[in-house]
Formats: sequence, structure tokens, C-alpha cells
Amino acid sequence: MSYPRRPLGLAAALTLAAALPAVVIPAAPALAVTYGTPTIALSAGYLSGAVGATGDPTVTVTIAQSGADVSALTVAASASTKTAVAMTTDVTVAGTTGSRVLNVAARGVGYTDLTIKVTGLGGKTATKTLHYAASAAVQHSADARYLTGSSDASAAVDAGNGYIVVADDESNVLRLYDRNASGAPVRTWDFTSALGVSKEIDIEGATRVGNTIYWTGSLGNNKDGEIKADRRTVFTTNVTGSGATTQLTLGGKYTGLRDDLINWDKANGNHYGFAAGAAAGEIPKQIDGFNVEGLEFAPGSTTTAFVGFRAPLTPAVTNGKALLVPVTNFNQLPGGSVHATFGTPIELNLGGLSVRDIRRNAAGQYLIVAGSWAADDNSDPYALYRWDGLAGTAPVKLLDLPTTDAGGWEAVVDVPDLTVSGARVQLITDDGSADLYNDGTEAKDLTHPEWKKSRSTWFTVTP
Repeated sequence: MSYPRRPLGLAAALTLAAALPAVVIPAAPALAVTYGTPTIALSAGYLSGAVGATGDPTVTVTIAQSGADVSALTVAASASTKTAVAMTTDVTVAGTTGSRVLNVAARGVGYTDLTIKVTGLGGKTATKTLHYAASAAVQHSADARYLTGSSDASAAVDAGNGYIVVADDESNVLRLYDRNASGAPVRTWDFTSALGVSKEIDIEGATRVGNTIYWTGSLGNNKDGEIKADRRTVFTTNVTGSGATTQLTLGGKYTGLRDDLINWDKANGNHYGFAAGAAAGEIPKQIDGFNVEGLEFAPGSTTTAFVGFRAPLTPAVTNGKALLVPVTNFNQLPGGSVHATFGTPIELNLGGLSVRDIRRNAAGQYLIVAGSWAADDNSDPYALYRWDGLAGTAPVKLLDLPTTDAGGWEAVVDVPDLTVSGARVQLITDDGSADLYNDGTEAKDLTHPEWKKSRSTWFTVTP
């Protein structure tokens, strides 16, 4: 006789289940993560810095690795070929994205190759070489910035919103820079072909009126005394936009101002000796030479411009005066069909120095950068003078400019309100003849534009 089975109670079922052997279900095999070899690229393979500099130029490092988030990648310098110039610990890299900013703090003057390594996941790495050059420390280093891409800055004008247009006396390229930062130009314009010239104009002076910038060559011979037609060029550029969006287009040009000045001086008894100073075989940078470096309009005028001479002094002897010649129809010269007409010359006592640049503000306040007619190596004095633009008023020296650093003071960007306490002005040097890296090479002859540079420095000019 069989009996039906009674269902197990809950407690009995749990006891039976605990007594049964466990059934193990094998896990699915894990998939191995595969990482690719990291990639690294530098925005420039060459970089310049200066000992003790503030805000040196930087390089952007772009990195990636397949299979990995870029935030997990690290970038650092892993080797230096000359640690006296920069050690690996002098290299800092900021950021966590695929685009990082690399900076080098120079330890000494000279060159070194820095190996920049990206380390990714899986222990994989990649490297690039950064060729680094460091120049010496300068006075006022906290107020100094470096304009790279060119070493022969010779004239500058304000482009608004913190940007400036800078000319180079070794080329016909105009460059737009952030005036408050070190680094390469954000935009360039080469007007060689448009102007119909084949050699450098030797741009030395510039001034802006509204949306027109006037530029002048030195009008003199080259350093060997050879007459070069392209150096007599005066031209204009038209400005659209401002700041980082500034654009320049060519306006007009005039090549007769050199001859006009010589003929005017001849008609007035060769008082300044222009014909003799500009003759073939005559070097322009001598006390009785012929060389223009300054250009600015007269007080309240957009037609009469002062042409400022580096040479000659008047008289052409030690402690002679600096010379300004007013051109009363300067605005009509570029692109026009008239010859220059002249006003009464102005002779200024700049302590035996001559005009290296002159700039005016809207209030009619002038600043004059004064230097020697011959000081290419920065061995002679430089000074900054204030003036009111009137022939009967003597300029007033504001300060002596430092001369122990590389480069000669060549350009004043703009003039602040000189009635305001603590007013600051930005001056720029021409470093073309300087041996920046102690290797016997003049900056103008360096093979990489990133190593060429001029220096801008802010000075306080009012108490």
C-alpha cells in the first residue's frame, strides 16, 4: 500500500538545499584591453627663452592614445643634452586634455635638445625632440616680453585691443603681435611683391592716422655705402578690424622723398649736407650721414609730418642737435603725383643723441627715443625724452634707457597720458646684431625664426 508524499515544509526544504552540492557556473572569459602606441606632436620644434624671464614663449603638445582617455596620459621632459641650459625639471607641462602647454625655465645661456615624452596606459610611450635656445637675463625682466619670428624690430604702431603691428628693417614683412605676451606673430603680411621691390625697404619709421599707417624706409644707403633704390620707399597700409582681427592691405607708395629732401637742402645752401651724406660710398650711420628713423605728424595735423633723422646731427659734431624736417604734404605723397614740400626744420637738443623714433598721442604729447647715430652694438647711451611738438620748446629727458642688455632701442609703440601719475610706455629693441646665445651668430642670421626675437619692455615714465 502506497501513501502520497507530503510536501516538505520551508525549513525542511532549506535544509535539503543546503545539503546538496553547489552548482558552479563558470564566468565568461574577460576581454583584454588593448592600448595603442601614444602619439605626440609639438606646435613648434624650436623654442626660445631667456634666463629669469616672465611669460616666455610656450609650445603646445598634442597627445593621444587609442583605447585610453587622454587625461590618463602624462607628458614630461625625459632628457636634456645640456643641463646647464635647462634640466628636465625646468620643463613644466600644464593641462589634462589632449592639448597641453609646455614651458621651459632657462637655467643658463645656450642651446639644448629636450626629449619630451608622453607616457600612456599599458606602459607605452612616444617622444619628440624640442630644440631649445636660451638668452641672457635682462634688466626689467618682469616687464619684458619677447617678439619671436624676427630679431630686427624697427617700428611699431598700436593695432588696438592689446595688439601691435611691428616692422622689421631686414625684410618687408609686417607682423601682428599680442603686445602683452611673448611669442610668435598671430598674423604676417609681406608687401614685397605688391610694392614692386626686390630688396628690403629698410623700414625705420611709422605712424598711424585713423585707419591709415604710414611707413618709411631709411632713405639712406646700405651699410656698405651702396645706393639701393628700394630703401627710398614710403608707403601706406589700410587697416580694417582691430586687435587680433587686424587686417592690412597696401595703400599707395612714393619713392621721391629722398631726392626731394636732397634737392630742398641744396636749394638752401646745403645747410645739412644731405647730398654729401647720401652720395655713393657714404655710410649712412655716421655723424654727417643721411639716415631717417622717425616719422610722426605735427601737433593737430594729419598733413604735416616730422621726418626724424638718425644722421646727420646738426651741426655734424659731437653734441650736435637732432634734426626733424616737417613735410607739409606728407599725406599726399603715397600714391600721389606731387613732390614733397617742406616747413622750417626743427633742431632739438637731445644731449648729443639723434632720433631713433618719435610718437605722438591725441593730446599732442610726444615721446622721442634718442640714441647715437652709430650705436649698432648698443654701446652708446639711449634716452627717452618728452616734447610738446613745438619748435621753440626744449625736450625734457624722462629717463636713461638701459644699455647693458642685447639690442638697441628702436621703437615706441604709443604715448600714454603723460599728465597721469604712473604712466607706462612700451619700447622695443632691434636685436638683429646681438649674439643672443653666445655662439658667435648674430640674431638676424639664426637659421630658425623661433630663435629670432626682439624684446619689448614697459617703463614707468611719470612719477
